[in-house]
Amino acid sequence: MATATNTPRLRKKYKDEVIPAMMKRFSYKSIMQVPKLEKIALNRGVNGAVTDKKLVDIALDELTTISGQKAMATMSKKDISNFKLRKNMPIGARVTLRGVKMYEFLDRLIAVALPRVRDFKGVNEKSFDGRGNYTMGVTEQIIFPEIDIDKVNRITGLDITFVTTAHTDEEAYELLKEMGMPFRNAKRSTTE
Repeated sequence: MATATNTPRLRKKYKDEVIPAMMKRFSYKSIMQVPKLEKIALNRGVNGAVTDKKLVDIALDELTTISGQKAMATMSKKDISNFKLRKNMPIGARVTLRGVKMYEFLDRLIAVALPRVRDFKGVNEKSFDGRGNYTMGVTEQIIFPEIDIDKVNRITGLDITFVTTAHTDEEAYELLKEMGMPFRNAKRSTTE
């Protein structure tokens, strides 16, 4: 856990390396124009949550362990009789990270978790939403070292969304690349 005097490694990297590189690359007039990471949202749907309530509790525990922050249950928005789903039933788990916990999670994701993915060749650089946000899917929660593989009863995945202040996908791509995100193709064409 970082204290007030101990800033996360990636926050320091952002101030010392990323801001100057982005200012040079995009010719910003002020450092306030440089995009920054606002939050990281982790989301996980639970298959079979309607019939077995324990699955949601397991997902909440795993997401809390991975993120270092208490996860919340996501509730269904409407009734769907074919799936035996009622409004406000727990069907998943989510957590939103900001500040120190966000930078620490990103550091662990880049340095430890992603290299543990089988046959890892980099993350897909085409998953930007057009407004400077990036979403990636993780197929196995066991890539995170916090998860005890012996206690896992089923392999599930989760979605990780990086919300930035960037106005374009190109700016967001450069921001995440400078932060250390291992994209598949290091060179991205500006004609997309």
